[in-house]
Amino acid sequence: MTVGAQLSVTDLRRAARHPVDYPVIAETHDQGDLQMHICNISAHGFMIDNAGELGRGSRVIIRLPVVGRIEAYVIWTRDERAGFQFERIIRLDDFMMMIDTLQPNPRLRRSR
Repeated sequence: MTVGAQLSVTDLRRAARHPVDYPVIAETHDQGDLQMHICNISAHGFMIDNAGELGRGSRVIIRLPVVGRIEAYVIWTRDERAGFQFERIIRLDDFMMMIDTLQPNPRLRRSR
């Protein structure tokens, strides 16, 4: 019996990533609540720069502005960074409203 998420990952690395500086509390099954720092985000997932003990396949639940609670799985880890894939894609209109909230400086936002 395997442990962790069984993910079939397509190549989503080309998805537009938006730089953010967003601390969040993640709920995990094994480790309880964890402080995480999201440093970039896309409609498909996000990256943190303080992964600690998280490993590939670990599941977390986070709360994002506009989107609310959403589940994500660790796809990769390297040093202190980890990349997550959302369990569902965020709708474009919700994603753009969320970016407006997370990136108050319009110069950091990608052109639309």
